[in-house]
Amino acid sequence: MGMKSMEDRVAGSLLQLARTRLGLSQTAFADLLGIAQPTLSAYESGRRQPTLPTLLRLLARAGLELRLELTDLDNHDVVLAEWERTLDEATRERLRSKGYRLASDAA
Repeated sequence: MGMKSMEDRVAGSLLQLARTRLGLSQTAFADLLGIAQPTLSAYESGRRQPTLPTLLRLLARAGLELRLELTDLDNHDVVLAEWERTLDEATRERLRSKGYRLASDAA
C-alpha cells in the first residue's frame, strides 16, 4: 500500500492530537465521541477520512473546535535573501565567521 497523501492524514492527525491532548486512549476517546474504536483507529491511520462536518462535530463532542485562518504569505526568506545580496563579501564572511548561515550558502 502506498503512502497516504497529506489530505488523507489531516483529519486523522487532528483527531489523534485531540485525543492525546485530552490524555485518552483510543477506546475512551471513541466512547467520548460516540463512535466505534475501529472507526477512530481508521481515521487516525488515514484508512478512512471523516467529512469536514463530521470532523467538526467529533471535535465539538470532545470540547474542542477547529479554527482555520487565512493570513498573508510569510516571505521572510525572500526578504532576507534580498538583504543578503546587498552585503559586501567582507560582511558576509564576518557573519559566516560568527556562525550565521546565509541563504546564498544553501543554494
